[in-house]
Amino acid sequence: MDRDAIAADLERARVTFHQLLAAAGPDDWDAPTRGTRWTNGQLLFHMVFGYMVVQRLLPLVRVMGRLPDRVSGAYARLLNAATTPFHQINYYGSCAAAMVYNRRRMGAKLHRVIDSLQHRLARETDDTLRRGMHFPPGWDPFFSDYMTLEDVYRYPGRHFDFHAAQLTFT
Repeated sequence: MDRDAIAADLERARVTFHQLLAAAGPDDWDAPTRGTRWTNGQLLFHMVFGYMVVQRLLPLVRVMGRLPDRVSGAYARLLNAATTPFHQINYYGSCAAAMVYNRRRMGAKLHRVIDSLQHRLARETDDTLRRGMHFPPGWDPFFSDYMTLEDVYRYPGRHFDFHAAQLTFT
């Protein structure tokens, strides 16, 4: 387990995000992105949201990782069946949240979330990081059918980089 690499990636995203916020001019915020229906501002929030989701996934993976594999498998199949409504909620939720989270609030929120993830990561044991559960792969291209807690900590950086390439002001 390379905790240092995960911690460094979390820190890299924090620094990069603040650079993106500084680079986005007033006209850039509402401009369309490449390959999404979101504006740059909405997509920036969605990038923060990826880290917020991980905060919520950590306890779930810790619990499910202690249960028989079939339990998380059934749960993942149930969630996968709800993929279409999930994508609608994911899209419109980021649209709505971007109206509340301006650039100052987004930066502060990501800062707090990454601090929390760094703190939790430092306390994880190797055994805990190896535990995992099944995920609904239809929900996100970076979800695998089965992910360990370590995979979950690595997920938001991949999500962040993918969406950063879709911003149109960089």
